[in-house]
Amino acid sequence: MHILDPILAFCSYFFIGIAMVLCFLFIYTKITPHNEWQLIKNNNLAGSMAFSGTLLGYIVPLSSAAINAVSIPDYLIWGLIALVVQLMVYGGVRLYMHNLSEKIINKNLAAGLFMGTAALAGGIFNAACMTW
Repeated sequence: MHILDPILAFCSYFFIGIAMVLCFLFIYTKITPHNEWQLIKNNNLAGSMAFSGTLLGYIVPLSSAAINAVSIPDYLIWGLIALVVQLMVYGGVRLYMHNLSEKIINKNLAAGLFMGTAALAGGIFNAACMTW
């Protein structure tokens, strides 16, 4: 084993993970009817709570995948699965709360907190189910 192998592995997983997070954020913000970035810039706490929970809900299983992946392709596949799960959580919350975006835009903290918590819960459960 070469002395730089662990550093190269770290860099590979870390920077691929950053790229996956950026892809996730891009896709997620294109799917939601509201503009998360603008809501955060406008000091909308409901939007920030929803988006922060969603980000954490993706990062938790992505971290689990990084720990357990046996290869970069394996890591990418589990990252894609985590993305799909988060989109399903968002869809499920929208089924429950049809006017979710409107509530978040109107600074409804309960709606923002519920969305963020649902996303985080989905991510934690997703990470726990990533067994191989």
